[in-house]
Amino acid sequence: MTHPSPAGQPDRAHSLPLPARYVHTNLIATDWQALARFYETVFGCVRVPPERDLAGPAMAAGTGLPGAHLRGVHLRLPGWGETGPTLEIFTYDQLADRPPIAVNRPGFGHLAFSVADVAAAQTAVLAAGGRPVGEVVTVAVAGGGRVTWCYVTDPEGNVLELQSWAVKAPGEGEN
Repeated sequence: MTHPSPAGQPDRAHSLPLPARYVHTNLIATDWQALARFYETVFGCVRVPPERDLAGPAMAAGTGLPGAHLRGVHLRLPGWGETGPTLEIFTYDQLADRPPIAVNRPGFGHLAFSVADVAAAQTAVLAAGGRPVGEVVTVAVAGGGRVTWCYVTDPEGNVLELQSWAVKAPGEGEN
């Protein structure tokens, strides 16, 4: 859909939808190296070199933070191959205070990972320094399937959803 400009010509700057491709999600960490190791160990994420060490006028201008200096790495997310999206884990020399964890806080809520066994994945996350948020539950979804899922956090308190989907087999639940 294009919108006419004041002169009656299509305004390409307001064309929707925008041509776009999802690239990465950024997490700001207090210890980017430890958090990167967590995602590599628990979920099989793979580092995408080079590590970043960014500072200077462009970083200050782009972030809106005078004197911004950030370091970190991109991790290839599992299940999408060599060109799939990444998880960008950075830290800034100066960090703002972190609000308490809440799954219902407006804004980005969680990262979700599909796993074969939610309870086993929960155990692995907790053993690697994560924390539980809720219980493992299974719920029916429209169309006859069901999803087993839970919320946990990574070691720095970022909320993760672990999920496993099952499609209703023909005749399942019928008497």
